[in-house]
Amino acid sequence: MSATTTMNEIDAPGADVTQVRRTNRMPGEKSFGLLRILAFAALVSMAVLWLLPVFWAVVTSFKTETDAASGGLDLIGPSGFTTQAFEAILSQGNVYVWALNSLWTSAVITAITVAISALAAYAFSRLQFKGSRWLFLMVIASIIVPSQALIIPLYYQMLTFNMVDTYWGLILPQVVMAPIVFILKKFFDAVPVELEDAARVDGAGRLRVFFSVVLPLSRPILGAVSIFVFIQAWNNFLWPFLIINDTTLMTLPVGLQTVLSAYGVQYSQVMAQAVLAALPLVIVFLFYQRQIVKGVATTGFGGQ
Repeated sequence: MSATTTMNEIDAPGADVTQVRRTNRMPGEKSFGLLRILAFAALVSMAVLWLLPVFWAVVTSFKTETDAASGGLDLIGPSGFTTQAFEAILSQGNVYVWALNSLWTSAVITAITVAISALAAYAFSRLQFKGSRWLFLMVIASIIVPSQALIIPLYYQMLTFNMVDTYWGLILPQVVMAPIVFILKKFFDAVPVELEDAARVDGAGRLRVFFSVVLPLSRPILGAVSIFVFIQAWNNFLWPFLIINDTTLMTLPVGLQTVLSAYGVQYSQVMAQAVLAALPLVIVFLFYQRQIVKGVATTGFGGQ
């Protein structure tokens, strides 16, 4: 009856279709719209709560040490904004060396990790060999093992190989990441096998298919995981702190921490250190945020 009435109202001469549809909306549609508004408000609130400490760190880094230590809630201290904290940190001669160390070690870790993980993920996705399922389960189970539990055996291993205080001692223990293998395998599972079969019909071998067919199709996810690995390598503090004692080999987070420890706790410099350490990662995200989102969406975590 309701549907017939609605159709008659729409067919009537001069009837406003939009108004008719609005008046005949289901009650559930209004509640769904309200839920969307509430969800959006909750997300905005959480974003503001997350950004407040970041905003406060940036503001404090531009204060004098006296204003920062006063504990006041004013955004601009009595002395006004100043770059003294940044100048004090950048005046250390090794800061630029530490930044270069972080940059190139993170790049090497990213390249090796993505290469190893891609090969392993493709093998688990396409090759059926005895024990492959159990081996993959072991890789997934290793995700729950905290990295701190492996610090002592890894350190003794590097000590045995005479890799303490070397770049390779810093790099090699960080190139194995089980979550990256899992993400890439899930993506490779979604790649149509027919494309690889067509390449094999043309005479391509397994590696040729992988490098010429699969990898070009995997650029979004490879870019996404590369950024994730780079960010983790850049932010890593514990392992570089333990394995490196030479100040010329230190990464930026470790080197800045030694500077602050030598002069005691200085709040404006602590915040300036955090801003400097995070700035490269913010730049990377701003340039590649679309690729990151696209890569995550193609991994299958979006409800596929």
